[in-house]
Amino acid sequence: MKFKNIFLILAVSTVIFSCKKDDNEASFDAAKQSLEDDVTLIKYLQTHYLKEADGGIWTIKNGETPLMEQVEVQNITKNDITYKLYYLIKEQGIGRNASKFDSVYVDYTGILLDSTVFDPGRLTWFDLASVLNSGASGFAFGLENFKEGTKIINSDESFHFENTGKGILFMPSGLGYGNNAQSVIPENSPLIFEISLNSINESDHDNDGVLSKLEDLKSDNDLISDDTDNDGIPNYFDSDDDGDGKLTKDEDTNNNGNWFDDDTDNDGTANFLDKDN
Repeated sequence: MKFKNIFLILAVSTVIFSCKKDDNEASFDAAKQSLEDDVTLIKYLQTHYLKEADGGIWTIKNGETPLMEQVEVQNITKNDITYKLYYLIKEQGIGRNASKFDSVYVDYTGILLDSTVFDPGRLTWFDLASVLNSGASGFAFGLENFKEGTKIINSDESFHFENTGKGILFMPSGLGYGNNAQSVIPENSPLIFEISLNSINESDHDNDGVLSKLEDLKSDNDLISDDTDNDGIPNYFDSDDDGDGKLTKDEDTNNNGNWFDDDTDNDGTANFLDKDN
């Protein structure tokens, strides 16, 4: 069973990543589903292999090396449930590692375990912080295992990328769309993404000088939950994080590019997070 160049290409495109989840979680046991998904993924990885000749995934028939012996495991906690995301690195890449809060320029394909291509993908930019809060959050987490490539400018000013991070992500439904069906994706569907990470833009969503990935103050992978001045605007979108009337970008008093080491009143709280400094 091969998932590359399948004749049935279902053109759902990148709209998949912006689908909102329905409010039908009340009686759904996400923890139980995560265990069932892990069993399903392990079975898939034990019975399929990566064919080097074409880069496709096929069903094992002649003792080929199973994917299970090639993948690595990333443990991810989301809503107090620990999920296992399996990933296979074809090429590591040579540049910066991706962050789940950055923007990335990727080429990707989304596939179900039955080889249905639900998103043929395209070369595009993704704001991974938005992906985390919409759907297929495992896509954002999984990309952290790869590095960007090198941009090559051609003589005609076109460009291409070399030495990019390439691989495959195998994620449980809890890191996808859970028990909410999305277009051709049935509910509780584990997902596969083949990815090529070309370039990274370290995001500063509010242009306050503090990278968005540094504004996850509770380290809970949820930028929206960090709102220091409780004004309803999360820090990564708030140009005045502590609500003191002084823009965050002006609170790097020693001008060294590190907002966390400026603490005028020595109370242990950086100025840009301290209304009384």
